[in-house]
Amino acid sequence: MITTLTGENDFARLQALRQLVADFVAEQGDMALEQLEGETVELTRLREALQSAPFLASRKLVVLRTPSANKQFIEKAEEILSDVSEATDVIIVEPKLDKRLAYYKFLKKATEFREFLLPDARALARWLSDTAKEQGGALSASDAAYLVERVGANQQLLATELDKLLLYEPHITRSTIDLMTDQALQSKIFDLLDAAFAGNKPRALKLYDEQRDQKVDPLQIIAMLAWQLHILALLVFAGDRSADEVARQAAISPYTVKKSHNVARKLSRADIKRYVDDLLAIDKRARREKLDLDDALQLYLLQL
Repeated sequence: MITTLTGENDFARLQALRQLVADFVAEQGDMALEQLEGETVELTRLREALQSAPFLASRKLVVLRTPSANKQFIEKAEEILSDVSEATDVIIVEPKLDKRLAYYKFLKKATEFREFLLPDARALARWLSDTAKEQGGALSASDAAYLVERVGANQQLLATELDKLLLYEPHITRSTIDLMTDQALQSKIFDLLDAAFAGNKPRALKLYDEQRDQKVDPLQIIAMLAWQLHILALLVFAGDRSADEVARQAAISPYTVKKSHNVARKLSRADIKRYVDDLLAIDKRARREKLDLDDALQLYLLQL
């Protein structure tokens, strides 16, 4: 059997690979496992691994990591994989595949093709709650969404943080999340924007200075402000649709949308257009002339 593991979700793809390898080794032993790196292995060595009979085992498993890095393999993949020994299982690991290539079409048609896509915030929150329960802990849906918003949508990082939280206290609450995790940069930018819209100028400037003290580039701050304005625009232009409906249709964390809802209610469509235009003007000026971005962004925040 030939299995293809692909997709940008590194965490889920690696988990699937580990499980497949562990199941095989438990049955056939370590000697029946062979792992090859596509970037370094020679084509003759790769052919030999796929076509040779297993040694001291009834079957063998060959794991090919990114064989597409070998141009010769790409050109002859169908021929090579068609000659695999009947006693050999193959796992092809390709994080990114060009769907325009015949190689991709062959793998999808002729192998057990498993694609691991990046989950959205809602799916990550469900996964966190389910995983906590499987490990004997408890994490509510709302607190799981809060953890995703606070830490970010990196599943590997979330898994690490969840392990840490469960070790500290199996019943995870929002207070333990605040205590044991660091707030992601994007979440801090929301706090900055929230303070500006609330007219709390000292807090807004203090939060901005904190970002700069942490060496966050002003252009990165512009990008994150733009994302927050995007969420606010979705809410302002949503009409009668609820925050949950907006989150679902836009594939954004419900927690993120609900957190922005109170701010959005105070804004008009004209407000949003003006704020976006003003931020865009700063970005354009920064790219074509010498501009003190810190002064420009702080003035922008004060004008909000």
